[in-house]
Amino acid sequence: MTDAPDRRRALVVEDDADIRSLLVQILTMQGFDVTEAGTAREGLMAARLGVDLITLDLNLPDGDGIEICREVRTFSDAYILMITARTDEIERLTGLETGADDYISKPFSPRELVARLNSIFRRHNRQSAVEEANATERRRAAEVQQSLLPRDALSLDDYDLAGQFRPSRSVGGDFYDWYRTADGLHLTVADAMGKGMGAALIAATVRAVMRSVSNQSNIDAAFNAAARATEPDLDKAGSFVTLFHARFNTSSGVVDYVDAGHGLALHITAGGDCTRLSPGGPPVGAWPGQTWTPGRLVLAPGDTLAVISDGLLDAYPTIDDFTAAMARVVHSSGSAAQACETLLGLADVPEVDDDVTVVILRRKAAGATGEAGNLRAAERAG
Repeated sequence: MTDAPDRRRALVVEDDADIRSLLVQILTMQGFDVTEAGTAREGLMAARLGVDLITLDLNLPDGDGIEICREVRTFSDAYILMITARTDEIERLTGLETGADDYISKPFSPRELVARLNSIFRRHNRQSAVEEANATERRRAAEVQQSLLPRDALSLDDYDLAGQFRPSRSVGGDFYDWYRTADGLHLTVADAMGKGMGAALIAATVRAVMRSVSNQSNIDAAFNAAARATEPDLDKAGSFVTLFHARFNTSSGVVDYVDAGHGLALHITAGGDCTRLSPGGPPVGAWPGQTWTPGRLVLAPGDTLAVISDGLLDAYPTIDDFTAAMARVVHSSGSAAQACETLLGLADVPEVDDDVTVVILRRKAAGATGEAGNLRAAERAG
């Protein structure tokens, strides 16, 4: 046996006992559980307990219905039907501006009242259906966006790699991507201007384009080809993308990269010193026909490359404060995953209302590398 669906709840606020009785009878016949109140004070107390519909008399012995409506709207989104003998148009507009959903004037017929109620809840049902469809669409978009992120940790000998993404809404304009290559891996972190669904669609497009040029051996040519392919869509959307793309050689520790307006990639040495990598040009799509200057760094044992989106920047007064705080967290963390987790925890403050993405690539210290190598050798011997 299944439970019966929840019944709708109604509150009748009316000082005239005969009219109140009539309203209770009509609403009960329409399937409502009805609570009665003969004063403004009683009505407010009952409304705070939660209802779906309030019929509200404007002339109450201890308060004005318009003021009651205004107060109810501070804590409830119940549908409010004002019932009044006042017929002045200004009174009607005042009530609607205060938050009432509809008016009915005394004397009224039960048939008219039922018609008004049906109209109110038809609108409600249509709105609920639209909201549910939108919520389903947002959930599906979030699932799709999450599926585009690297699913599994990429295991690299002598290196520790991790990334995390936290959208400000169900979906966002940030993304990160990595994949193995013959000599190491390719890594991309990007931030599409804006928030929500539009930014997420742009981010997905950029990810696909960046992957399409992965076979080009020259990072400079590959990045410029990707930018040319992306610019028309960005121009139509009136958007741009900050982008950090790197190609990493695991045997040498060499990282070739292009920073297009990102500016928040950090090279943190084994000793804790930190250098912020300079951008090689503006964001992609900011101006047509731009080119970008590639850069290069070498990750020595114990060094880390940290790429962070600008969402976390909002939590710090200056970019120097941001850089120092990020470097401290990364340097003191025992692993790339721990660093990502700690950095995303720093975003749980009111100042941060943007997407936040963190990618950490650490070359293990010489001692740790040797121990790992010895362990693998022992496993092979066993």
